Amino acid sequence: MSNSADSPEAGSGTSAETRSGDSSATGADPAVRNGDPSSRGGFRPARVLTVGVFALAGLIFFTSFDTAKGTNIRTDASLLKLSDLIQERSHKNGQLDESNAVLRDDVEALAERDDGSTKAEDARLKALEKNAGTQKLKGEALTVTLDDAPPDATAKLPGYPEPQPDYLVIHQQDLQAVVNALWLGGAEGIKVMDQRLISTSAVRCVGNTLILQGRVYSPPYKIQAVGDPEKLQKALAASEAIQNYMVYVNVYGLGWKVTEDGPVTLPGYSGTVDLKYAKPVE
Repeated sequence: MSNSADSPEAGSGTSAETRSGDSSATGADPAVRNGDPSSRGGFRPARVLTVGVFALAGLIFFTSFDTAKGTNIRTDASLLKLSDLIQERSHKNGQLDESNAVLRDDVEALAERDDGSTKAEDARLKALEKNAGTQKLKGEALTVTLDDAPPDATAKLPGYPEPQPDYLVIHQQDLQAVVNALWLGGAEGIKVMDQRLISTSAVRCVGNTLILQGRVYSPPYKIQAVGDPEKLQKALAASEAIQNYMVYVNVYGLGWKVTEDGPVTLPGYSGTVDLKYAKPVE
């Protein structure tokens, strides 16, 4: 960069002695020229800052060590993951359902022996229990299986966009569409995975998992219905929601399979039947 004031050719009148640092020409203190630190006051901010950084680093290292207690805080296996907790609670709920079913059978056996009801009353009670879904149900059945598409799926047909992650997984509305179609087709009873549905059952999905009556399931999802297989098939084909789902089956490879199972026995619902509702705060 050219500057006339700094250029050697500039006519500033500066002598050779001045450029070489002659104190008589510049008036500089000899102590400064000789490098005496005391002439600068002895205060070094850089040193103080360095000491402060090292002190802070030491505090961070000590805090990390005290927290870890000698373990790797990033990979400690003792830290329970949320997914592990969900699976544990789901398994526990399944065990409680089985225990509840056994106790219910015992209560019903005692009630039949000592309730003093008539045969007509017993028959009416059994009919109500059958309609409620708490008793086993035998009959011809049909199973619908839904599954996620492969994670590397691409559009199989021209004119369709490449899939978003959302296109490749089973959603709550897909399961609800199948269940609703089967009810409309005259299903006498429906089982989702290994649980019987009743009037208060809610088919809900969180992420790519199904939560049904306190238990968690992953795909593939199996929905089995007892009823006239032909009528059930027609109801599935007539459902607009399922027709929309079939577009994703054909384009992106979502799983869809319908099989006729022949005679089967659906289990009775074994969970609680208590209704819960909100109460106004007084």
